[in-house]
Amino acid sequence: MALLEVSDLRTYFKTREGEVHAVDGVSFNVEEGKVLGIVGESGCGKSVTSLSIMGLVQNPGRVVSGSVLFDGRELTTLTDRELEDVRGRSIAMIFQDPMTSLNPVLTIGTQITETLRRHMNLSSADAKKRAIELLEEVHIPDAARRLSDYPHRFSGGMRQRVMIAMAISCNPRLLIADEPTTALDVTVQAGVLDLLDELRIQHNMTMMMITHNMGVVAEVADDILVMYAGQVVEQAPAMDLFGRPEHPYTEALLASLPHLEGENVRNGRLVSIPGRPPDLLAPPEACRFAPRCKYAGLDDCNVVAPELREVRTGHWVRSAHPTSERTAVPVGAGAP
Repeated sequence: MALLEVSDLRTYFKTREGEVHAVDGVSFNVEEGKVLGIVGESGCGKSVTSLSIMGLVQNPGRVVSGSVLFDGRELTTLTDRELEDVRGRSIAMIFQDPMTSLNPVLTIGTQITETLRRHMNLSSADAKKRAIELLEEVHIPDAARRLSDYPHRFSGGMRQRVMIAMAISCNPRLLIADEPTTALDVTVQAGVLDLLDELRIQHNMTMMMITHNMGVVAEVADDILVMYAGQVVEQAPAMDLFGRPEHPYTEALLASLPHLEGENVRNGRLVSIPGRPPDLLAPPEACRFAPRCKYAGLDDCNVVAPELREVRTGHWVRSAHPTSERTAVPVGAGAP
């Protein structure tokens, strides 16, 4: 059963040159108790999608149209006050840079207890007690003493654990993690991912994991959504997507990952996706990946925009040439 249903979501940003179509017709569901991974290059609309769900898009951005249903409640029509009641209490978010998300002039304890008192109506003493429990839950040593520390006294990994503690403080039903392991070294990343999985199970949370790292979603996600140039280009169960990718962009992303055997290294360099994403000030009406795709040109890829369609049960793709239907020899100099 879907806890979150996003339908035809469009979020644009006004600039001097025109409107940037950052999110352009995105639709997906997040099943209760599951983890949805959202992947794609920087600038593809992943973070703006999450901010649109949370009602945190600021000027000059705005949600132009679409629907965001959370447990049957339409979020796009709520007032700011009503959204404040939803954020933190029912839906929580972990931002990608904890140093800029945490207030540098307030102690960690003040920031955690503020959330607890706002949403849980706890007394000052009870909120402090709960804050200590939360820091212990995210494995921060000497939690009672560290409540009085400021953010700069924590390492990057520990700051991210503080953000996680704040996010789960009110037992939200949906947790959105936006690049939670960015700028952390590999061992710290693994610890943060293990912690999120542990807390998700413990608190019975549904989760959206937003990242550009295919390895991260392979480890944690039940289903994966691949975004490109503001649109969903592929969605499938994780095992199916990694085992049988259908979209040329997904294939190219997986091919660009470093392999221990080195089979995807050419002339001493990792395989890369040529070209760059389209300008979202004036997105093409045809397939947005066509200029970078080695299969474009086989028919009308540069003329007609493909629809998102189901090629097999639970596997959706926006391409005229999904892998399972491909018979022609590739042309052009697109992605490997």
